[in-house]
Amino acid sequence: MIKARVTVTLKNGVLDPQGKAIEGALGALGFAGVGGVRQGKVFDLELEGTDKAKAEADVKAMCEQLLANTVIENYSVAIL
Repeated sequence: MIKARVTVTLKNGVLDPQGKAIEGALGALGFAGVGGVRQGKVFDLELEGTDKAKAEADVKAMCEQLLANTVIENYSVAIL
């Protein structure tokens, strides 16, 4: 079994209203000096097999087709 983690974040220049809301909420909670908050999402996957190179290629294909909107998002894949 191979485990993979995909991290998806908005590209620079894409507005992030959820990040701004988190930034404001942190300030309201008394956490001063926090800025530039960007939010993202993480996918943890378990794949059958032992070939890490194939697993990485498969996960990247999953990102391109479903897990990330590559027009506005970047993604990174880590094989664990």
